[in-house]
Amino acid sequence: MTLTRTPTERAATGALIGLALGDALGFPTEFNDVPGILAKCGPWREMRLPRPAIVTDDTQMTLALARGIRTATARGPLGPLRLTHPVREEFVDWYQSPENNRAPGNTCLRACNLLKDPQRDWHDASQTGSKGCGANMRVVPVGLVPGWTQEERAGAAQLQSALTHGHPTALAASDLTAHAVFLLAQGAEVTGLVGRLRSYALQQRTTYHQRWLGDLWMRTASDASPESFMARGWDECLAALDRLAAALRAPSPETDPCLATGEGWIAEEALATALHCFLLFPDEPLTALRRAACTAGDSDSIACLTGAFAGAHLGADAWPRDWEGRIEYREELLAFGTLWDA
Repeated sequence: MTLTRTPTERAATGALIGLALGDALGFPTEFNDVPGILAKCGPWREMRLPRPAIVTDDTQMTLALARGIRTATARGPLGPLRLTHPVREEFVDWYQSPENNRAPGNTCLRACNLLKDPQRDWHDASQTGSKGCGANMRVVPVGLVPGWTQEERAGAAQLQSALTHGHPTALAASDLTAHAVFLLAQGAEVTGLVGRLRSYALQQRTTYHQRWLGDLWMRTASDASPESFMARGWDECLAALDRLAAALRAPSPETDPCLATGEGWIAEEALATALHCFLLFPDEPLTALRRAACTAGDSDSIACLTGAFAGAHLGADAWPRDWEGRIEYREELLAFGTLWDA
């Protein structure tokens, strides 16, 4: 069985626009149950993009990470020190921005408040008890930057997570989310995607990226070694992938995906439920976004990741021009897409 097609044309633009569109579509439905969403929006397959199409902290932090990556890569070969400083600065700038008024997560707020102090080691700001989805909702750029090795993508994905969310499941889910985006942009067949992600998780299960994470694992009291620290996170992601595989064996498009793969407030569930929505409709990107936005869980985060997966798979032409044309931060999203598509 062929596992790849040709690489997706304009995958970076498609993924970033899709992320923002999903974010804007899910913003008004977050914190609502499905009956409430249907009462507010009508049939889910007919949901319309709001006017104006305002996004949440999910897109804002994605752009903050993208800016940090752009600064780091302009300075030379990628490495943990070169990446940490500009990403940290961008996260703090986001934290202090008056536009940071979109119901951001408490973990990001606590960590970024600590990261403000330039004398504080970032390890001391990391919230090692949190595996909220705030780390992997923003990691998509890591899967889009061309030319990085697998080790660099994994290290960058986990490091950007660790700046705020230091729980091993947050690290693993961020790594796995970036890897999914990378595979789709490279032309991976959707029918084999869950299996390839599962193989990657098993391969990485006891890999601790010391060069990128330093002594982060020692900041928890429950792990005897860096290997056991990471295994704890990867095992939770593997369990989420198993739930996803079971759901896809008996697909039920009219049923809230959260019932099978989780509500998405935590990292592994955000990944699994976003993949669930995408894989129900891999060639119908707007239907996938609408299904993701009409969920009882963290609708904007689920939908933003769904949009990123769909855009990485189908490219920039997946999205209607009238939707793309009114998305908030459109020009900056397109600029990063153009940069990485080149």
